[in-house]
Amino acid sequence: MTTSTTSESSAAAPLLDLQALVVAVRRRRRLWCSLALLGLLVGAAVAVLLPPPPSAVAKVLVAHQADQPNDSGTLIRTDVALLQTTGIAGEALKSLGSSAKPEDFMQDYGGTGLTNNLLQIDVTGHSDAEAVARAKALADAFVADHVRRIQEAADAEAKALLDQRDRMRDELAQVNKAIGEAQSGPKASANLESLFASRAELTTRITDFGQRAAEARVGTPRLIAGTQIVDAPRAVKQSLPRTAATDAGLGLVLGLVLGLAVAAVGAVVADRPVLRREIAANLGASVIAELHRVPRRPARLWQRRRTRAARTRLTATLARTVRDSAEPVSLLELGCARSTIVIALDLAGALAAEGPVVIVDGLPGPQLANRRPKPGDPTVVGGERAAAVPDQERRLGVGSVAPGPQLANRRPKPGDPTVVGGERAAAVPDQERRLGVGSVAPGTAWTDLQYLGTRTVLVVRAGHGSAAWLHTVARQLADQRIPVIGVVLIDPDPRDRTDGTLWDGPPGTPRGRSRRPARWTGTGRRRTKRQPMGTAPVPDSGQEAR
Repeated sequence: MTTSTTSESSAAAPLLDLQALVVAVRRRRRLWCSLALLGLLVGAAVAVLLPPPPSAVAKVLVAHQADQPNDSGTLIRTDVALLQTTGIAGEALKSLGSSAKPEDFMQDYGGTGLTNNLLQIDVTGHSDAEAVARAKALADAFVADHVRRIQEAADAEAKALLDQRDRMRDELAQVNKAIGEAQSGPKASANLESLFASRAELTTRITDFGQRAAEARVGTPRLIAGTQIVDAPRAVKQSLPRTAATDAGLGLVLGLVLGLAVAAVGAVVADRPVLRREIAANLGASVIAELHRVPRRPARLWQRRRTRAARTRLTATLARTVRDSAEPVSLLELGCARSTIVIALDLAGALAAEGPVVIVDGLPGPQLANRRPKPGDPTVVGGERAAAVPDQERRLGVGSVAPGPQLANRRPKPGDPTVVGGERAAAVPDQERRLGVGSVAPGTAWTDLQYLGTRTVLVVRAGHGSAAWLHTVARQLADQRIPVIGVVLIDPDPRDRTDGTLWDGPPGTPRGRSRRPARWTGTGRRRTKRQPMGTAPVPDSGQEAR
């Protein structure tokens, strides 16, 4: 049961913890790096297996009658759209002497407006020569169509102006006739003055329409001359390395983005805690130490040194805890059986100097119980015979869903403790210490964990179990009345600076401190239990125990 401060902080937790999300995505770097590499390879393979067809390019300078300096590109976009019409495609095919359909031919070329007056035509073909011929035919067809439209527009404007001028001339003839038929008199003088004014206005308008018609035809040659092919059609050289590099880069970016998205979504959906504070809060126990996962391959020299130093500190911490405990202690793993075995053997070796040690193996598979022993090493028995070990012995239990010999079949190294099967459990002396090793993976037989040890240290791999399963582990251990001394975090995030210490009770009382009364030993003396020394809070800095 946590304090009110912890409850308030949990209630105020955000719906999406960005720090935890970033850490989870970073821990899944193998996924998004693999997808990025896959995208890189796929892009390069596409460039090699599906090379681009031969292509040609041509550039046409297009002059518009309504050109404006502040034009936003509307006119050149219109030209690009006109290029993609069946009329121009049909004229180009006609000049090529091809019987292909214009609709099919339009799929092989396209236009791009480089500036307000510069149009680029890209064409593909079965060969470079065919692509160049298609580009020239398209450019010629576009220029001819543009010139024709300019001439038609100029002729239509000039014809409209001339027609208007002819109508003005007819009106002028009527005015002149009216002037010739006018009679003398005061009223006739006023009428003549109005007719003379109308004739002068009509004469001016007739002259204006004639000038405008001439100007409309005069501007046409300038527009026709301004529309021309400025860059002759030429084949585009295809560079396979350059194309492969471009496609590979695009595939790398797309694969990386896809991988990051999949990793982020998977981290949110899976809800697997990776930070110390999350694991401690879900298990209801403090993180007392951190340790890197046991590598499957030989580690580098400097990595081995750091790992040995961290294992030495962890062994010393757990040894003090076991010595101060009046009850058998077990190590229960979640997603890190190999690391738990190494911790158990190191701890047994540290305790062997004070007397014989028995390791109760409850892990699935032949890892501990069938291990070949050496003289002077502690005894290892199977989990099925754990009940036969006397109560006076201290236990370090390693168990699992399907108890079986895991540690016993492990190949011993010089100086390692002896590991034997469950058939030798009955021969264990009464004064030996017990160290139980077990598992809390899904499917665990929870009632068997009490035979490994009545107090436990959880060895949890960061990011392995979901938040729901960590809650289940904490609840089941509480139901079995097995207090958790602390949590050893395996494979933590190196940049994690969150605090993994919980407080339960009065200030200065670390979580995991046993409140059980002292128990009677087999010698008739009452054993007074001292408080463990291995539950010191982890400092929120780079100096925490690793």
